[in-house]
Amino acid sequence: MNFGSHDGKYRWSKDGGAKFPSGKKVKRIVLIVVAAVLLIIAGSTCWYTVDDKQQAVVTTFGKVTDVTGAGVHFMLPFGIQQAHKVDVNVYQSLELGYRTDSSAEGGYQVVEDECKMITGDYNIVNVEFFVEYKVTNPERYLFGSYAPEEILRNLIQSQVRNVVGSTQVDSVLTDGKESIQMQVKDLVTQVLQEYDIGLTLVDVKIQDAEPPTQEVIEAFKAVETAKQQAETVVNQAKAYQNAQIPNAEAQVDQLIQNAEYLKQARINEAYEQVAMFTAMYQEYQLNPEITRSRMYYEAIAQVLPGVKLYINTGDGSGVDMVLPLESFVDGGTTEPTEPAEEGGN
Repeated sequence: MNFGSHDGKYRWSKDGGAKFPSGKKVKRIVLIVVAAVLLIIAGSTCWYTVDDKQQAVVTTFGKVTDVTGAGVHFMLPFGIQQAHKVDVNVYQSLELGYRTDSSAEGGYQVVEDECKMITGDYNIVNVEFFVEYKVTNPERYLFGSYAPEEILRNLIQSQVRNVVGSTQVDSVLTDGKESIQMQVKDLVTQVLQEYDIGLTLVDVKIQDAEPPTQEVIEAFKAVETAKQQAETVVNQAKAYQNAQIPNAEAQVDQLIQNAEYLKQARINEAYEQVAMFTAMYQEYQLNPEITRSRMYYEAIAQVLPGVKLYINTGDGSGVDMVLPLESFVDGGTTEPTEPAEEGGN
């Protein structure tokens, strides 16, 4: 039975119908298919794209050889080179003390192992932190450490406990939160600069801080209410002070003006007395005896007001003339009295 002839290219079937390619033809087809597949693989693995929020770390046989930015880039195919893309211009978040969970009550779940801390005055508080960070060195982020986010979480938690452990509970729950956030950020930033895991801390915020029991919460609320009332009283006192200061300043100005007036009056009076003394002295130089007698009589009139005084002008001859002092002091015109009898006083 003839199974067909073989011409080096085709082989006939037993029934003399369809013919099949020869072995060489099959090998050629296989080679073409393999080459096409290799070309497709090479074409798909010899280029990559990076968007504007990423950087790509290129490795050649596992060793970092380049870091590229946004755009289309070429690389060696078949896994010789690989591009590891990293988000570098995107803020990423980290939750400490809680986890966002839409299925939980309130939309989040508390992680007590992370949030429960001891303050500097040995009180227990629950403090939850929200952290923002970004990748600044993609090479160090990928190959400088294992699980850099977990390292950052542990580092922040350690520094948070360190700062809260040296802070009074009142400050943690009320007005000391901003200071705690700044201290934690500074400490974590210093450690990140020292070990360089490719991450930079952007911000640290206290999401919530409260005592662990409801009784303590109510007590702190009462303390906070008292502080607010104290601030209200202080503000009222300052308002009263601000209202009274202008009145006090006006009174001070008035007292100063009165003092200046009295001062000037005393000065004028002193000048007047000096002028009177000078005039009297000049008069005294002209008529010493008369001036001396006048000064004596005026002094007597001042010391003994309302007393009538008379001047005995007797010269021992037996005839005396008595003159009233009022005529000299008051400028009166009283006539002299009758002469006193001899031997009269």
